[in-house]
Amino acid sequence: MLEVINILRCQKLVQSPFCKLVSRYFHKEPIPVLWKKPKIGWTKLNFDGSCKGISGKASIGGVVRNHNADFLLGYAESIGQANSTIAELTALRRGLELVLENDWKDIWLEGDTKLVEIIMKKRKVRCMEVQEHISHINSILLPEFKNCFVSHIYREGNRAADKFAQMGHQLVEPKIWRDVPPDEVLAIVLEDAQGKIVLRRKG
Repeated sequence: MLEVINILRCQKLVQSPFCKLVSRYFHKEPIPVLWKKPKIGWTKLNFDGSCKGISGKASIGGVVRNHNADFLLGYAESIGQANSTIAELTALRRGLELVLENDWKDIWLEGDTKLVEIIMKKRKVRCMEVQEHISHINSILLPEFKNCFVSHIYREGNRAADKFAQMGHQLVEPKIWRDVPPDEVLAIVLEDAQGKIVLRRKG
């Protein structure tokens, strides 16, 4: 009889809200993430910003590739004191400027920040500095393109841009790589081109 009571108690414990929450957490399926090539004739800009916690030192980076996933250019730069939002916007602005300089007019913009949704929907934000960046992007830069598509991707699919942003912390002057990626990013660029899937664990 004691064994039956203990079994019933265990069943009630497993069915409690806390246990359900724990069970759901440990059994979440990982999300497959991969970088996708743009359509023929399009170029794709992936961008990212990086901010070092307490110091507040920020850097930016990005990478531009074509429909074959060929590396066209990458950029990295230290931008001094800034928060993560400003770093992300600065990374996007710099990338757009470089794309325009190269006369690529059909562009796919992709980042792992929710700012892409704000930019796409032209939402207003309270911070004046952030709004200034967004307004410049929407009113000055984006109208210069023939076609523009904006999307969000998880960080696992934005690894190349993230790596460039991390490299920016080590730079004294802004740097641009053309046609051939630096060794630090080469493996990631090749994996993206091959369609490697990276699993994102749900948290």
